[in-house]
Amino acid sequence: MNTSKTAIVSDIIDAMELIAPSDIAEDWDNSGLQVGHKNWPVKSILIALDPDADVIHSACSQNADMLITHHPLIFKPIASIDFNSNIGALIYQAAMNRLAIFSAHTNLDSTVNGVNDVLAEKIGLKNLKPMVASRNSEEYKLVVYAPEEFEDIILEALLEHSTLKIGNYSSCSFRCKGKGTFKPGTAAAPFSGKKETLNHAAEIRIEALVKKEELFNIVKHLKKKHPYETMAYDVYKLHTIKEATGMGRIGELAAKTDLKSFAKTLKKKLGLECLKYAGNPDLSITKAAICSGSGSSLMKNFFSSGAQVYISGDLRYHDAKDIQAAGLGLIDIGHFSSEHLIIDALENRLNNVLLKKGINVNIQACQFEADPFKTIT
Repeated sequence: MNTSKTAIVSDIIDAMELIAPSDIAEDWDNSGLQVGHKNWPVKSILIALDPDADVIHSACSQNADMLITHHPLIFKPIASIDFNSNIGALIYQAAMNRLAIFSAHTNLDSTVNGVNDVLAEKIGLKNLKPMVASRNSEEYKLVVYAPEEFEDIILEALLEHSTLKIGNYSSCSFRCKGKGTFKPGTAAAPFSGKKETLNHAAEIRIEALVKKEELFNIVKHLKKKHPYETMAYDVYKLHTIKEATGMGRIGELAAKTDLKSFAKTLKKKLGLECLKYAGNPDLSITKAAICSGSGSSLMKNFFSSGAQVYISGDLRYHDAKDIQAAGLGLIDIGHFSSEHLIIDALENRLNNVLLKKGINVNIQACQFEADPFKTIT
């Protein structure tokens, strides 16, 4: 008997939230649902690096219901959706084919087993730590008190407005029974008990973690479901630590080598036609820093990392000169090569997460994407 459930877009988003939590995305980023409706059914998913015309056309031709990409389709704000413009035409094509487009960008870079970890594993780095730790998300513990008979109603109301997520687990809450006291005034309209009398009531305490952006709407929704004239609740601000997540990685090599030999090893391991490096070819290397994609913004972090070489893409002339002057090394492996290896890894991981949830969806990694830069040998 087939016990798998029919998935909708929101189910896939929830699964991606477990893989690459949205709260560790950079403030300037635009990850998430780019085009589509959360209630659209999903039977087939295509995973790609870029939501360009070829990829979207391929997804529509294959009758895919959802396209998941690393780079966002909509990155900067757009003033209008003109179907004659490049991005407008892609949005139109996706909408007409009921293709939902979702991106996981800097959150997929930063997460555990994300782009940087996959790249570090491919290179062979050990004992990894982020170059820049993820900012702490603002989380709150919400505690609500209600009559025992309203336990399920209040819990359901919480779940209607939040995933109540802790790590890889959702619908997380804690409940305990207790006894409350209250003395209604003459103008009160108590749910139970007598006015001007000290009353005792069997109550349930329900608590859960919620995000800052969810808090107002959750409390507002709970008040509509709560039987008390004045809902009793507490809100506690928490300090959370995101272990092992963040931009870039610093790791140790299995054995000491020199810069030129290390560059040759990377070229072979990553299957590159060419790469660029800067620094003394004989520089001794025991520790490396990496940043998938474009790494110029983390140059200061590299200099303070204790690593002898920095590996990334889109590195600039002056980055190379600064690293050379500091007696360190730089290896530019290209933007595409530093990130495209996440596609197959994401296909496998998403499939595993969905199967554990009882969701059977056909997931395919796009196989025809290529580096836009060509080399002449």
